[in-house]
Amino acid sequence: MKVEIGLVHLVEVLPLRLENHIRRIICTYLPSSLPCNFNFRLNSRNHLRNDNRLSRSPRSSPFSSSLRFSSTFFQRVYQYNSVMAARHPAVDDLFSSLNSSPASLPVNFGNDSPNLISFDDDGEEDYDNTPTTSKPLMVFDRFYDSSSEDGFYSTGSGAGGGGSTGGDNSLVHAAGNRLDYMMQYLDRKLLTVDGKDNELKQALEEVIGSGGGRGMFKLPIKAAVHPGRPPSLEFRPHPLRETQIGCFLRILEGTGDGRQLWAGSECGVRVWDTNDMYSAGVDDGEDEVEVRFYESVRTSPTLCLVVDDGNKVVWSGHKDGKIRCWKMLQASDDPGVPFRECISWQAHRGPVLSMVISSYGDLWSGSEGGAIIVWPWEALEKAHLLTREEKHRAPSVVEKSYVDLKNQVTANGISCSILSADVKYLLSDYSGAKVWSAGPFSFALWDAYTRELLKVFNIDGLAENLTTIQDLTAEEEAKMKFASYPKKEKTQSSISFFQRSRNAIMGAADAVLRVAAKGAFGDDSRRIEALIVTADGTIWTGYANGLIVKWDANGNRLLDFQYHSYAVRCLCTFGLRVWVGYVSGTLHVMDLDGNLLGEWVAHGSPIIDMAVGPGYIFTLANDGGIRGWSLLTPGPLDKILSSELSDRELLYTRLENFKILAGTWNVAQGKATHDSLMSWLGSAAKDVDIVAVGLQEVEMGAGFLAMSAARETMQVGLEGSSAGQWWLDIIGKTLDEGSSFYRVGSRQLAGMLIGVWVRNNLRGNVGDIDVAAVPCGFGNAIGNKGAVGLRMRIYGRIICFVNCHFAAHLEAVNRRNADFDHVYKTMSFIRPPNLLSSAAVSSAIQMARLENAMGTLSVDDLPELSEADMVVFLGDFNYRLDDISYDEARDFISQRSFDWLREKDQLHMEMKAGSVFQGMREAVITFPPTYKFERHQVGLAGYDSGEKKRIPAWCDRVLYRDNRPDSSDICSLNCPVVASVMQYEACMDVTDSDHKPVRCIFSVELARVDEPKRRKLFGELIKSNHKIRRILEEQCNVPEAIMSTNNIILQDNDTSILRITNKCGQDEALFRVICEGQCTIKDKKQASSHHPRGSYGFPRWLEVKPTVGIIEPNHIAEISVHHQGYETLEEYIDGAPRNSWCEDVRDKEVMLVVEVRGSCTTERKWHRVRVRHNQSLSDRHMPMEQKPDNSHRDHANALHRSDIKWLTGSRDVVDHLRELHTP
Repeated sequence: MKVEIGLVHLVEVLPLRLENHIRRIICTYLPSSLPCNFNFRLNSRNHLRNDNRLSRSPRSSPFSSSLRFSSTFFQRVYQYNSVMAARHPAVDDLFSSLNSSPASLPVNFGNDSPNLISFDDDGEEDYDNTPTTSKPLMVFDRFYDSSSEDGFYSTGSGAGGGGSTGGDNSLVHAAGNRLDYMMQYLDRKLLTVDGKDNELKQALEEVIGSGGGRGMFKLPIKAAVHPGRPPSLEFRPHPLRETQIGCFLRILEGTGDGRQLWAGSECGVRVWDTNDMYSAGVDDGEDEVEVRFYESVRTSPTLCLVVDDGNKVVWSGHKDGKIRCWKMLQASDDPGVPFRECISWQAHRGPVLSMVISSYGDLWSGSEGGAIIVWPWEALEKAHLLTREEKHRAPSVVEKSYVDLKNQVTANGISCSILSADVKYLLSDYSGAKVWSAGPFSFALWDAYTRELLKVFNIDGLAENLTTIQDLTAEEEAKMKFASYPKKEKTQSSISFFQRSRNAIMGAADAVLRVAAKGAFGDDSRRIEALIVTADGTIWTGYANGLIVKWDANGNRLLDFQYHSYAVRCLCTFGLRVWVGYVSGTLHVMDLDGNLLGEWVAHGSPIIDMAVGPGYIFTLANDGGIRGWSLLTPGPLDKILSSELSDRELLYTRLENFKILAGTWNVAQGKATHDSLMSWLGSAAKDVDIVAVGLQEVEMGAGFLAMSAARETMQVGLEGSSAGQWWLDIIGKTLDEGSSFYRVGSRQLAGMLIGVWVRNNLRGNVGDIDVAAVPCGFGNAIGNKGAVGLRMRIYGRIICFVNCHFAAHLEAVNRRNADFDHVYKTMSFIRPPNLLSSAAVSSAIQMARLENAMGTLSVDDLPELSEADMVVFLGDFNYRLDDISYDEARDFISQRSFDWLREKDQLHMEMKAGSVFQGMREAVITFPPTYKFERHQVGLAGYDSGEKKRIPAWCDRVLYRDNRPDSSDICSLNCPVVASVMQYEACMDVTDSDHKPVRCIFSVELARVDEPKRRKLFGELIKSNHKIRRILEEQCNVPEAIMSTNNIILQDNDTSILRITNKCGQDEALFRVICEGQCTIKDKKQASSHHPRGSYGFPRWLEVKPTVGIIEPNHIAEISVHHQGYETLEEYIDGAPRNSWCEDVRDKEVMLVVEVRGSCTTERKWHRVRVRHNQSLSDRHMPMEQKPDNSHRDHANALHRSDIKWLTGSRDVVDHLRELHTP
């Protein structure tokens, strides 16, 4: 297979460097396995300038294709190159902004020219014709050979014979797509070069403050692939918060096979098919698109999810106390139609906080006040098997079957702290047949078989004494058990007065002890936040102080370690690794010994949950974004992916252009006329997309300032005063709010007010509105001076507007500098009052921001303003003119000698010294000073002529900072926001205040990631890159293992040993034993099918230990399979046992499945083991599978096993294993 690319240009003198760049970039975007020839020709005379053949591989193929780039491409590239070189001398060509270039490829000089299309003037179109303006010029052309039937791709014949394979075809198709993306990007760039050039010619010169790019003024790191973290799959790009109100995602769970990812939201559940995770996604009407998903009907907020892989259902617990059951996604489901639950019932009177399925298939649920209820699998199965006509009875069948563990414990006279704490977490220890429950500060262990309370201990591992009341009569116990259902009112039991008093006193004493131990806020920082069980059977817990503790299956504390000071929010485990998500957005990867393997900032908001998918750990952030991280991270795969994605940056880059109008005005407690507002904002807003307005001294006075300070302290009434609302309304009317603009947010602090409006056609791309206020007056407590800010996200980039009013008077330069420093360090954005309840806000992060004000700013805790892509400061900064008298200033103003006046400007002098506005930019001022004027006096004669005769000054200013470290950078993903000032002027005809309003118009170019294209490219790299494929094959292999038997017969209370041998000499093998189902054997014939219990749980007559574990290379694991006697079944009705019977299990057969996989892969191999109870020792006959090839499982995934031999007791197992050949 060969692709020939003829590079044809009609420019007489084309820089060789540009040719090399073109060659380099095309090589980058073609697969490394795809050979290609480059042939440079010159002008329409068709003489050969050089015939440099550049080949990736010497092999040839009868399959060939050609790409031709028209002369327009080279003319436009040359034009763009010239314009950019003239505009920015440091940028000498189009591709100078690329991070790196591929290694130089070998160049072979040959005399033979490939047979491309003819370029004779009479045989081809005239490339010298000037293109018409009616049709945009495209920078690439495609052609196909007339003999080709495939259009762009042709299949030729050669000596080798044959055509291209399907893989070759797809490879060339991918190459064509990549070239398309690259050329479309260049086309957009070149088509706008003329317009941008005209704009930049109009751009004003700027003054840049010293000291930028260092310390807290360091620019945020921006790149196509973030250098500080591994590459990730943007499964769900960060959605705008305003679009998620009422439907935020809060929980994440993956199915056992990794094919589906389920999420619980505030309005129901959502599911993704992970087979679509590399697709471009579907457009749901918003600009950001995500992987196609399926959504349920609206429900109460979902608080917990449990996946039952055995029965292909998902259980969800909700805020309204209901549990709902959902069928897993089917291929025939329509994503446009909301799906409904198959069963639902009222489980608790309060919210369902946690759920888990035990090792015996029962569903456990926890709620407030220590309530734990068990829903037996028999009742759930019965509800599932009801016919469609009987489905209406399902809720009643399940509701009556509940077992209330809290009431059972209290009925037995046991009192402990866990019974009064909310059950936030439930965890099933399949290997130990236990269930863990956890409140904020304590744990409880329950026997999954008997459902008895085994142990209660606190977060330090200290066991709590279970106080038991012994003098209860049988009648009293029965009454206590009877009055237990949470939906019904509890009846009064006949417990004696002294017994009830004792219980009350002990409960109160426990509460007092807990409060005393809490000691201010110390205990709250040790709150339990996460709970998981790992592959080696240990339990891991995470705490609010960042501590992680490792426990054994019996609740004994083994290890504790801490690598981060922020709160742990979630834990996830896969293979031999544990992933830890923190409230700071940091993600840690550790091994099972607690050693830190890697850490990075995964999200800009807290990581609230994680789930395992096919090859990825998916992290859910508080903002709703979901990212996938390779299971091999950190590792060599990260470097390769980062390099490949960086080299292909142009393929997923989108450019946006918009204009911002920023206006500032000190209104001096006055009101403006309509004409004044039209002069200031109305005329200028016609051609802009965003309007940001900052006002000062909207309302003043000692009483008002005191009330404002009280409201800020109590965080109430932050919507502003009536005067502020008047200004917002009148400005909105001037901007034609509603028809043309939409107000996205505002904030008032005393007399300072900021408001931002965006055009309606831009509204869908603007969101995540946060506001802030920082007082600077009277010891940084009063808002007569200070700042208010508004932060917004547009096209995925952060822009902040900050309206400031700094200290007054000529000599207060240092105070003004200090005001700016305080504002920049401590401005912390929060959600507007109407959005505060939509999701939790981390107090830990807010505390870190407050520490910055105390001078404890660290490199890792930069101010929030430093994280923005663009910051616009506007307001009355109050910087004056030094060393000049009133009369001198008036004379220079009348002569419009602003150059000399600018040299006296305090702000410019301080910026030059690096004392304030470090790294900020301001357009050169060409308008008269805006302070101080007499009201309602027109013209320059209106300057203050009273007794004080204040010297005119440029108090009202607009400054900004974008992503550019210097002026030569152009817009790209490495420098995503580039702005220039088009207008900077004062409205001298407005006389409503002693200040003149100032406005500044920015032209902003923004580069953003096209997430669907990047996601598609990500998938192409995973599937086609040879280095990546080799790493995945090496790391994701499943170790070879053998079983000691595939059939076990048990006698009463007998135990058999099943051995698993890891034949691999290098890698650990991870095993898991599940119960595929139980069936009935009749007349010693083969069972037709096995019916699984909940989540592959075991029948109650069978005990298997351990069910999970790690087998070292060339080692053997032993699994005990024990018959627990005849099963005693109890039927619960309204929480009390009504009927009980002993079930004969001699005709029952269980199919155990042993899953074996490697430490870094979701691929599994399995082996089936039949287990049957037989009463007679002589009866060892067990039916064999007649046709093992008819198994619905893939034969390639079956484990090798040793020769089959029937085993019953332990003695038979030992004798058999002696004969078994093992390493």
